[in-house]
Amino acid sequence: MGTATMADIDLKKIDLKKKLKKKGHSQEIWRRFKKNRTAMVGMFIFVFILLVMIFADAIVSYDTAVTQKISNRFIPPGSAGHLFGTDNFGRDILARIVHGSRNSLLMGIGAVVIGIVIGGLLGSIAGFYGGGIDSFIVRTMDTVMCIPLMLLVLSIVAALGASLVNVLIAMMIANVPHYIRIVRAAVLSVAGQDYIEAARACGTPNFLIILKHVIPNAIGPIIVQATMAVGTMIIHAAGISFLGMGIQPPTPEWGAMLNEAKNYMVDYPYTVIFPGLSIGLTALSLNLMGDGLRDALDPKLRD
Repeated sequence: MGTATMADIDLKKIDLKKKLKKKGHSQEIWRRFKKNRTAMVGMFIFVFILLVMIFADAIVSYDTAVTQKISNRFIPPGSAGHLFGTDNFGRDILARIVHGSRNSLLMGIGAVVIGIVIGGLLGSIAGFYGGGIDSFIVRTMDTVMCIPLMLLVLSIVAALGASLVNVLIAMMIANVPHYIRIVRAAVLSVAGQDYIEAARACGTPNFLIILKHVIPNAIGPIIVQATMAVGTMIIHAAGISFLGMGIQPPTPEWGAMLNEAKNYMVDYPYTVIFPGLSIGLTALSLNLMGDGLRDALDPKLRD
């Protein structure tokens, strides 16, 4: 009885040490990330954009973003009740940017998250098992990657129809091959480690080894790539909407706002400046964060 109790205590001590070590590693990554000033600036900008997206309804009414009032056309920025002015239909540009953030970020983040889930699973299988499975997955994804991303997305949206869901599906399909290659490379670097062999020797099923040991230890490069890819996907989503194949009017979305304002940009440049700045700042903030995370997670750069 006493021996069992001592064994339990020893196991608890080991678990506690693992938790402290994991916590210490996370704190070290955060400490090194904080030292990167540009990364912190990017994080603050992105957090601000996320808060705007979350509390959009509290900031400004959605009706103001979609209700057309011709008598209010092209009111200049700074006017009472219209901080960013109004567009060619008399809709408040600030309201459209605030509520458009939800659709723009949803497409960018959604495409990346879905791409990571599917690409991470297929990349893990390819890297872990190798052989014919690896060759089939990699060669298939190489074929997809031969097609330029924007051309592939536009082709899929043209076939399925212009809508938020279809744009997400198209961007996810175009995104998956990149994550398969990234995850596969990361998995190959850890699949031959001693702890993987020990897990196999203990009879742990392969899918549990992949989920519990392989993917967590290969997550660093995935996080960095995902952070940067969200900004890229937002730009691509805006480009699709700018071409008229994304979210359809009157639903607010930054790329669609640029598409609607392109005919008036000479006389009323503010109609394209504000949505353009929204896209640019979001992409910039995510790229800065991605650079900071890459440096923080790189063991070669530890001080």
